[in-house]
Amino acid sequence: MAHPSGRHFLQIPGPTNVPERVLRAIDYPTIDHRGPEFAKLAREVLAGIRKVFKTVHPVIIFPSSGTGAWEAALVNTLSPGDRIL
Repeated sequence: MAHPSGRHFLQIPGPTNVPERVLRAIDYPTIDHRGPEFAKLAREVLAGIRKVFKTVHPVIIFPSSGTGAWEAALVNTLSPGDRIL
């Protein structure tokens, strides 16, 4: 089946349309996640997040789903044998 050319407007939960600027950004080479350029970017992102949430306290980016974040919160605050409701 041939697909018509051009951009399509999808009205479904997924996959989603990808903006042109994102498609162009994908073309850039990735940076080393252990290099100085990434460290600088990470500091800028964390500072921006602190500004967005209007906090001076440390923030954490947790690369996971919401379920993964909940699990991490629970396993790091509860101990074996704790009783919970």
